[in-house]
Amino acid sequence: MKKSVLKLAVGIAVFAATSAITQAQTAATTNTAAPPNAFEDFVKQAKNPTDWFTWGGDVRLRNEYMNNNLFMNESAPLHEQDYFRFRERIWASVMPVTNVSVNLRFSGEQREWMKPAFASQYGFGEGFEERYGILDNAYVKWSNIGGVPLSISAGRQDVQFGDAGNWWLVADGTPNDGSWSSFLDSIRATYDAKDIQTKIDVVYIYQNADPEAWMPTLGESGDNTPAPYNLTEQNEQGVILYLSNKSVENMQLDGYFIYKRDNQAYANGDNADIYTIGSKISGTPATNWAYSVEGAYQFGRKQDATVGAAYVNSTTDWRNINAYGANGKLTYLFRDKYNNQVSLIGEILSGDDPKTKGTDEMFDILWGRYPRWSELYVYSYVMETSKKIGQMNNVIRFGPNWTCTPIKDTTFSATYNAMFAPVDTPTRQQNTSYFTDNGSFRGHYLQTVLKHKFNDHVSAHLWAEFVWMGDYYQQKDLMTFLRAEILLTF
Repeated sequence: MKKSVLKLAVGIAVFAATSAITQAQTAATTNTAAPPNAFEDFVKQAKNPTDWFTWGGDVRLRNEYMNNNLFMNESAPLHEQDYFRFRERIWASVMPVTNVSVNLRFSGEQREWMKPAFASQYGFGEGFEERYGILDNAYVKWSNIGGVPLSISAGRQDVQFGDAGNWWLVADGTPNDGSWSSFLDSIRATYDAKDIQTKIDVVYIYQNADPEAWMPTLGESGDNTPAPYNLTEQNEQGVILYLSNKSVENMQLDGYFIYKRDNQAYANGDNADIYTIGSKISGTPATNWAYSVEGAYQFGRKQDATVGAAYVNSTTDWRNINAYGANGKLTYLFRDKYNNQVSLIGEILSGDDPKTKGTDEMFDILWGRYPRWSELYVYSYVMETSKKIGQMNNVIRFGPNWTCTPIKDTTFSATYNAMFAPVDTPTRQQNTSYFTDNGSFRGHYLQTVLKHKFNDHVSAHLWAEFVWMGDYYQQKDLMTFLRAEILLTF
């Protein structure tokens, strides 16, 4: 722990020094005309050599440290993790004819485990892990079909709905690869009815748990590794109908229907027919105010063998779903030179009531299993919910958030949440020694993030999260997540 704190402190010092130098250089040249940038001209010409072809790439370098996030006990094996992540991507877009584009992106990741890894795919070892490369975008998009504002995209593509960075239920179809990729194999049709300021999206999804199901990967990703690399725990199909209307001034009203069918592919997967009806309203009612409120109700049925035998009539039973979720944010914008903003945020996701054996009240986050609000807490759900990363449910959280821009191209944010569990017994817990089954306070959550953009090609951030565990857990140890990242973009 001390070494990682030292690394973080050194990183902050370097970050701050570099930012200060950058700002000094900027200030020194403010009153002089910027000379032509030959490198930028070269990049522009290289990336877009013709009007029908563009390409680019990036390299992401990360060091992540975690303690007590997965195994919530200081004395548990593998409770402490320290590793480097290296992700490389290259992409290209070709437009063979007007309004038609072919889009490809290839992504690969490697890891250097500084301590015994929690990843069973690597055999819980230390050292360098190559993992594999995958074509994580491969789709065709046809726009302005027949001269009307209709577009269709088909293939492997990223699909998100909601506010950028706060996509709630549709964001990541590959939760088990950990922000390496986020694609959904899907067909999407979008109609933009500008005369009534309404956009209509219809999406069909067919997602396989096996990364090699549709096309081969580069390197080992199948069952011949110590454990399989699976993108998720079940094969998934789905239909999304999403409507967004901006006809009311300073307001956006969204409504959606989502159907998701799960077919178990691995031991901790499930079978399910999940129907979700939801809506979202957001806007800026005054110069200094902004808000967003979203809610959803789920029904259908689910068969999940990971539910404890005491909480079901039989682990092979199908249970009726009756679940709900909501989240909201109210923001005051100071509109000062530091871009200060203060928000109050909150969220509730229902949990499974152990007393109702024929009903499953656990809200299913669908394709929203990614670090939407916490890089730390997505891991803590592994032992709580069927060994699934990011399957968040059974939580109430609320608290303030502050963001500012202290210097140019630098942002800082701090967030506090008080976290509770509506149901004090997690029915899908994988280790009964981690939970008290009679406490409802999850703990105090604190997050700080410092980001800086050096130029169009280099950006970095320092990220820290902590949870002081409450009486929902057996232990009262501190959960910790620390990350330093550099992103190089061409």
